[in-house]
Amino acid sequence: MTKHPQTIALVFAFALASSVIVRTQEKPAPPPAAKPAASAMPLKIQVLVSRFQGEKKLSSLPYTLSVNAGSRATLRMGAKVPVMMMMAANMPKDLPQGGPVQYQDVGTSIDCNVWPILDDGRFRLEITIDDSSVYGEGPNPTDNKPAPGNPSFRSFRASDSMVLRDGQTSQFTTATDKVSGEIVKVDVTLTVVK
Repeated sequence: MTKHPQTIALVFAFALASSVIVRTQEKPAPPPAAKPAASAMPLKIQVLVSRFQGEKKLSSLPYTLSVNAGSRATLRMGAKVPVMMMMAANMPKDLPQGGPVQYQDVGTSIDCNVWPILDDGRFRLEITIDDSSVYGEGPNPTDNKPAPGNPSFRSFRASDSMVLRDGQTSQFTTATDKVSGEIVKVDVTLTVVK
């Protein structure tokens, strides 16, 4: 009878040792693929500024910004246009004609802040667009053509926020130029870079 408890203890020890050996020989499961945190996810934001005269498309200018979710991207593109300043009537006649020149900035500026919304695949964008340009040449400003040497400048500025998912496009804003009647439409597309 004394051998029976020893046999049971020996069998128990052998079973315990076998299960430990089997567990150490099993390969551990590979860790799940690392998914970038939503706050560091690389994104591409496309801003499309289109101008229309009625139904006729006059121009379509795309701008693309690369940004990580949770941060800010800015774009500045343009030129400086020389503008002749008027001279006072009592200036000496021996001075060169025309007067001093100042430069006016024209072009497009885009600021974009992007934040993920609770890891559900949506992103909140805050966008500011500032676009300025020179009207054409001609004597009548209502014809979109100011007199030569006296350029007229037009400007467009919009600032708002929107919520987009990967691959989604939405119209950011639409506005009509009260001088020329041109319609400006801005569409924004968000893409997650994979």
